[in-house]
Amino acid sequence: MNVSESLFDQPVSGPKESGKAGLLNRIIARTIDFIIVAALYVAIPKVGFFAGLTYLLIADGLFDGRSAGKKLIGLRVIIYHNTDKVRACSFKESIIRNFPFGAGFMLVGILNVIPLIGWIFSFIVIAVVVLFESLVLVGSEKGMRVGDELAKTHVVEEKRED
Repeated sequence: MNVSESLFDQPVSGPKESGKAGLLNRIIARTIDFIIVAALYVAIPKVGFFAGLTYLLIADGLFDGRSAGKKLIGLRVIIYHNTDKVRACSFKESIIRNFPFGAGFMLVGILNVIPLIGWIFSFIVIAVVVLFESLVLVGSEKGMRVGDELAKTHVVEEKRED
């Protein structure tokens, strides 16, 4: 493969040739998704928590394996089958891969009912979940966080049509 060829022009032979997404792009895409979750949580009285949780869990199953943040940044969540077939992440895999964030979000919702100090505990929970997932992602050779390992998914950069 020469410099001008893309990984997407090559046959897929397994996760080693996944064309994994860069860390900065993944962080930006996830931040956009978290902003959407926070906006739903704040903007819709009484059911905003559930709307945010639902989006957080199913986001990567939208737009053919792309959450809104991934779509804006140009990333896609894929699954390898039999080492030669690739398909986009479905809602099922999205729920599995985003379960760690969803569990943290649910804990934040519970802790927020504690008067005065609930927001402190909520911040700590958010920080721990995001930090843990980030450390696993950075330490993974394949660029997979805990949710990716659970759902057997990979985040790759989309081929851009120039």
